[in-house]
Amino acid sequence: MSFLWPDLLWLLLAVPVLVVSYVWLLGRRKKSVVRYSGLAMVREAMGKGPGWRRHVPPVLMLLALGTLLLAVARPTTTVMLPSQQRQVILAMDVSGSMRAEDVEPNRMAAAQAAARQFIAEQPPSTRIGVVTFAGTAALVQPPTFSKEDVLAAIDRFNFQRATAVGSGILVALQAIFPDLEVDLGATDPRPAANERRKGRSLDAGGGNPVPTAEPVEPGSYKSAAIILLTDGQTTTGPDPIAAARMAAERGVRVFTVGVGTDNGELLFGDGWSMRVSLDEEALRSIASLTGGEYFYAGTATELKRIYEGLNSKLTLEKRETEITALLAGGAAVLVLAAAGLSMLWFNRVA
Repeated sequence: MSFLWPDLLWLLLAVPVLVVSYVWLLGRRKKSVVRYSGLAMVREAMGKGPGWRRHVPPVLMLLALGTLLLAVARPTTTVMLPSQQRQVILAMDVSGSMRAEDVEPNRMAAAQAAARQFIAEQPPSTRIGVVTFAGTAALVQPPTFSKEDVLAAIDRFNFQRATAVGSGILVALQAIFPDLEVDLGATDPRPAANERRKGRSLDAGGGNPVPTAEPVEPGSYKSAAIILLTDGQTTTGPDPIAAARMAAERGVRVFTVGVGTDNGELLFGDGWSMRVSLDEEALRSIASLTGGEYFYAGTATELKRIYEGLNSKLTLEKRETEITALLAGGAAVLVLAAAGLSMLWFNRVA
């Protein structure tokens, strides 16, 4: 627990002062009783005293006071709360290797089925966009609240050549930040890196460079996330690690999903053959850089389970939350309990 106004914690010193005062008053009361002669007769006339019960209301009042003084310092704590997530971008590989049937019925069909289930479980307040990537990347469905439009976009997937994972990340990032300018042909797509490569400064004297946002902590942008699904290695386009750094600088998490089996599969075409394998190391690096997480899916069942897990990760998150109102409410309950017990046992509010 931490406090927004820790300087006010000194007010808690009032609690031990009141405890000492209460003990002192009890001692003084005992001394005054001793002055009576025939103390045994007085006790017999009074009957059995209230005993421990007379201390309960004051103790509850002291606890209430201590709780209120803690609330004055505005305490905060980390709790699991519903996410403020409002946007999810599905970046999905549509390269020819997704024809492989090591994941039944094939990698593409399994990915589409899992994505449909994920979309169906999203709350109505979440906007969903779809990016496809192969040799290049395209935003096939801008972020929308309409699940029907998103499902229709997924049903229109067509196989294409090559795999540009970096382009998929960049176009997804641009869907979240429409004003963001990226160079899909650059090895390192980050604006700062492009300006350095061109030998220009990023200040006003270096021509007209692309403006950059001030970097933030990776994973700190909770209003959007990218889910990247692929089955192969990057063969063209920007460096996916550099693209991931660009997402990390804007705080956007990238959750990566690797589809396929450990050994991959040998695909055949007109006079050609190729083995498609998964670059798990790159996908782990992308997720780690951005504060996301990597998942491996070797079967269609595993892929569906991964999307179910992603749904919970996107709807709950740890957040630093002020709990002043919670403590104030607890103090009010303690005060009411003290007053109620006092009325019940002694017919007065002590």
